[in-house]
Amino acid sequence: MLKLNLGCGYSRADGYINVDLSAVCAPDLVANLEETPWPWPTDSVEAVVFNHSLEHMCAPADRFLALMCELYRVCCDGAIIQIAVPHPRHDNFIDDPTHVRVITPGLLRLLDRRKNDEWKQERIANTPLAHYLGVDLEITSSQAMLDEPYRSDFRALVASPQRKWKAWLETS
Repeated sequence: MLKLNLGCGYSRADGYINVDLSAVCAPDLVANLEETPWPWPTDSVEAVVFNHSLEHMCAPADRFLALMCELYRVCCDGAIIQIAVPHPRHDNFIDDPTHVRVITPGLLRLLDRRKNDEWKQERIANTPLAHYLGVDLEITSSQAMLDEPYRSDFRALVASPQRKWKAWLETS
């Protein structure tokens, strides 16, 4: 089984096929991931990493959806896909003109067949991309991380004995 580090840049991962569009960073494979099909066989990949790379790919929606279909095709059942991206309101996202695609947990839930089924049952108007595309990508965890100094400020606020802050945190 294969492990892919897609859009690796200079962040190579041991034990992975490191793939990037640019030869400058010396990846194992130079490839434009927006072009499909990818060179890997169906059900041949057990792990994929997009480390601050997916937000640089696929400005047009049809290309993004094709990329997600291709990702689903090459991954075996139970494959782990790790995606790290900046928050779309973070300066790091806003300041970089090569950031073309906002990636959020809400977007990725549109590719989860179980969630699509729930929304259909409850008549929720979310776009059932899992049904439309024939994919099923389940989010098993999602984590937002604050940068410093905000992380320390937040921890100090949570530990604060001030009741008004504690009440605000519990109700927000």
